[in-house]
Amino acid sequence: MSKNVYVFAEQRDGVIQKVAYELIGKARELADALGQEVVAVVLGDGIQAAAAELFKFGADQVIAVDAPVLGEYSTEPYAKAMNAIIKAKEPEIVIYGATAIGRDLAPRVSARVHTGLTADCTKLEIDEETKGLWMTRPAFGGNIMATIVCPNFRPQMATVRPGVMKALEEDASKTGTVEVFDAGVSEADMNIKIREVVKDTKKTVDITEAKILVSGGRGIGGPEGFGMLKELADELGGEIASSRACVDAGWIDRDRQVGQTGKTVRPNLYIAAGISGAIQHAAGMEDSDLIIAINKNNTAPIFEVADVGIVGDCTAIIPKLTEALKKLEK
Repeated sequence: MSKNVYVFAEQRDGVIQKVAYELIGKARELADALGQEVVAVVLGDGIQAAAAELFKFGADQVIAVDAPVLGEYSTEPYAKAMNAIIKAKEPEIVIYGATAIGRDLAPRVSARVHTGLTADCTKLEIDEETKGLWMTRPAFGGNIMATIVCPNFRPQMATVRPGVMKALEEDASKTGTVEVFDAGVSEADMNIKIREVVKDTKKTVDITEAKILVSGGRGIGGPEGFGMLKELADELGGEIASSRACVDAGWIDRDRQVGQTGKTVRPNLYIAAGISGAIQHAAGMEDSDLIIAINKNNTAPIFEVADVGIVGDCTAIIPKLTEALKKLEK
């Protein structure tokens, strides 16, 4: 009989990724609703010590597959390891982060275990009547939210984008013993050969970690508008972000994009400057603690999710706001 909520806890270079803690937080909620346990699964090489930390963030059990071939991500050995665990343990639910690794791994595993997979979920909940998993994701370009169920096959599987779920507070008193699982993976499972791993030296900013974001849309006028936003962000100790329109126009790098096709953020303060607030953008920032919107159009959809709305030209308002903050420092 299927039982327990499993989380694929992604690691890179031996470091458990933030999305793993977020998924364990959601898994804790799902498992409690089912009266079951949360099981974190870590695949890697020499990963047991890092895996043990997951007990502190809500995992009841931690399973590690420790093998040299799992040191760097490769589809075939990772898929074989996850398949072996699912076949042996028969989980009720398995969730993955919708990262580059999760998006490659999850569909391969779902095909092997003959079950469905709902991608890029923004909401997961247990149906009170059936006790099945309701998996909600944007559909038709974000114009509707589709709730999908998998009634006939187990495990129920979903991927969730980083930043959507909230991690639990660390509880240092929680400890446990990591179960080392032999998935039978070896170099023979590699259908490719990794010649060299080259790290990108370009410094990228993870806007999902920022506490303050100053985000720009078409209303900032052009790529030079981000200079104005950066000045304000620097004064506030934050980072700049963007809507998809600016990325598509080539005004800013894609790693700064917020929204359904970008990143999901939940900072303490989100300033939306010249952003109309289409549903695709709102889906990526509506859980921010405080949202301040600046837009010339008083009927812009962004005002529906904003806590504070300012009707006006952001290219005039932002510099004045920056100037006022500088005066406060003196």
